[in-house]
Amino acid sequence: MRAVVVRRFGGPEVLEFTEVPVPSPGRGQVRVKVAAAGVNPVDAGTRSGFLTEAGIVPPREVLGIGWDVAGTVDAVGDGVSGFAVGDSVIGVQDRPSSALGTYAEFVVLDVDALAAAPRTASPAEAATLPLNGLTAVQALDLLDLPPGATVLVTGAAGAVGGYAVTLAKARGFRVVAVASPADETLVRGFGAEIFVPRGDFLADRVRAVIPGGVDAVLDTALLGLEALDAVTNGGRFVVFAAGAAPIPLRGIKVEHVWIRADGAALAGLAAMVDDGTLALRVADTLPLTEAVKAHERLAAGGLRGRLVIIS
Repeated sequence: MRAVVVRRFGGPEVLEFTEVPVPSPGRGQVRVKVAAAGVNPVDAGTRSGFLTEAGIVPPREVLGIGWDVAGTVDAVGDGVSGFAVGDSVIGVQDRPSSALGTYAEFVVLDVDALAAAPRTASPAEAATLPLNGLTAVQALDLLDLPPGATVLVTGAAGAVGGYAVTLAKARGFRVVAVASPADETLVRGFGAEIFVPRGDFLADRVRAVIPGGVDAVLDTALLGLEALDAVTNGGRFVVFAAGAAPIPLRGIKVEHVWIRADGAALAGLAAMVDDGTLALRVADTLPLTEAVKAHERLAAGGLRGRLVIIS
């Protein structure tokens, strides 16, 4: 089968389109025929060697690329229940050290990493949900705050940030969104109650509308200390990238969200898509053979929604 792998680190050009053996599902596993795979910044981190330098991925001769997947069940291993051949599913490959990612024609995942795909979404749309949606859910789980708390989301127009705004509102939080002035209408549509344009002296401008500071920050834009200064004493701050944690000043609890597969939570997200609560955004689709181009476009920035690889 065809897949994209990395044998050396570097820019998009190191992505290798190659033939690899079709994987077989083991006990408790499912093989998925890939229809679509999301293109995420973490994929670039694998490709460039950043995740290896950060101690997240051990040195390997071959690394697979891709976390998100939407497709159909092709085969099931022993002990699998709840899924059958032909079922439409979504899932996440959460082992960045794997020799095979989701930029492939087939991928094998543990059964508890899968959920039924949203009925109302195309495979390309569904492939944008698993990694970014679960990241937002698991970040919110770290906050341990009551309904009515104020949560600031930086990068609120981005893939993770947009989900975080909607999911935070669904939990009863007051959401303060930070994004480009051009994206105000967009992020208010996600559910933000208050909008603060990104720019200098962010904390001062947030505190002007939320006296004393917000209860928590989900820092998807990796603003660090600039966003931490907007948090009240003893508040919460969630980091979304290795090495991005600011010093926990003023008793603020700083935590890192490390994404993990969770089929049950993913099923909940799919239900929110089907009931119209959660919007899926596809920036563009490209064939598997154009993975290099996809990473070039990812590096160029300015995307609203995710690029998606179609197998």
